[in-house]
Amino acid sequence: MNLYPAIDLKDGACVRLLRGDMDKATVFNNDPGSQAGEFVDKGCHWVHVVDLNGAFAGEPVNGAAVDSILAAVGERAKVQLGGGIRNMETVDYWLNKGVHRVILGTVALRNPELVKEACAKWPGRVAVGIDARDGFVAVEGWAETSEITALELAQKFEDCGVSAIIFTDIDRDGAMGGPNIESTVALAKAISTPVIASGGVSSLDDLLAVKAQADAGIDGAISGRALYDGRIDLAEAIAALA
Repeated sequence: MNLYPAIDLKDGACVRLLRGDMDKATVFNNDPGSQAGEFVDKGCHWVHVVDLNGAFAGEPVNGAAVDSILAAVGERAKVQLGGGIRNMETVDYWLNKGVHRVILGTVALRNPELVKEACAKWPGRVAVGIDARDGFVAVEGWAETSEITALELAQKFEDCGVSAIIFTDIDRDGAMGGPNIESTVALAKAISTPVIASGGVSSLDDLLAVKAQADAGIDGAISGRALYDGRIDLAEAIAALA
């Protein structure tokens, strides 16, 4: 099972938000490239990156920071990137630049055909980010909640080549209260696409609880704040999940 350390980018820095609120951002590192390199040095095979400004703007904003992450990671690990990727030109741009997997979130709700087109063009390199508040999909940087459920959206992409569904319970994100295992497992069991758990992972026990559900179709877990503040020891976590 994979551990995906998270780098959320706001104004060029690594931050963590509380429940997706841009006004409740804690800066953990002003050098995203250095942070990514540290994660990889400790054994991570993936780095999960989100352009928070881009998610609100609808286009990439923290491009220079992403470039620094790609340079620091090199061939040692894979980078998956989301936030503000709303058209094929941006998908092409980042995948050609060295991002291994793009994450399509808002556009997956607004224009599901684009997801299918991207999957056909870039096999194995497109994930869908589904962020839910009370079970319903939230988009535009979580500023807007739709009337479609996470499961309904996920089911639209069965059999089109999506490499993973990244499922985030917004109410758990950054709150250190543990992930929503029940909802994540229910989603994973209902679809064939692998699911990555996100939101609230705050301890090694949380990671082990996710790992215990691997047979349900869960590929791994994303953790951010707990890695930055030391609640989770990265090397220990990687060893435990391996």
